[in-house]
Amino acid sequence: MGAAPRPCEAQRCVALLRGINVGRGKRLPMAGLAALLEALGCSGVRTLLNSGNAVFDSATAPAALATQLQAAIREQLALDVPVQVRSAAEFRAIVTDNPLAGAADDPSRLLVAFPAPSASLAEISRWPAAPGDGGELRIGAHAAYLWCPQGVLESPLAAALLGKAGAQFTTRNWATVQRIAAAL
Repeated sequence: MGAAPRPCEAQRCVALLRGINVGRGKRLPMAGLAALLEALGCSGVRTLLNSGNAVFDSATAPAALATQLQAAIREQLALDVPVQVRSAAEFRAIVTDNPLAGAADDPSRLLVAFPAPSASLAEISRWPAAPGDGGELRIGAHAAYLWCPQGVLESPLAAALLGKAGAQFTTRNWATVQRIAAAL
């Protein structure tokens, strides 16, 4: 008779929700997000800002937890919210791999685009940038990085990432990414 499978050890993770608490639609209090994560067996839950960021410990695989959290938000709050969960190791690799970190003199104008598992980073590289906007796009192993020196609102590529064209991605500015990394 074989040995019983060992339960997974808890690992530190980050949840990134797309498009909540922007304007009047899709309102999700961070206390509600924390409660949902705890109900799914997560511990040490800490939310950051009001834009759908949480760090926590979980024994559930990140992809499975993302699916569970998205379903719980849909069932309990009647919101359809794309959810990504990344391990702390993967998130730290995204931070470390940022090729534009040294070039950006304003962290609010540097975006990190996290692709959903079904999305392709190469897809972003095919989107047209406006000539002369001064921006720069770099594709990394796990994320895309977009420098918007004229501001995020002035960048056509940033607008695409933040809008319907970028529905397969969730973005955070570099200041938020650094706050999440520090909380991990």
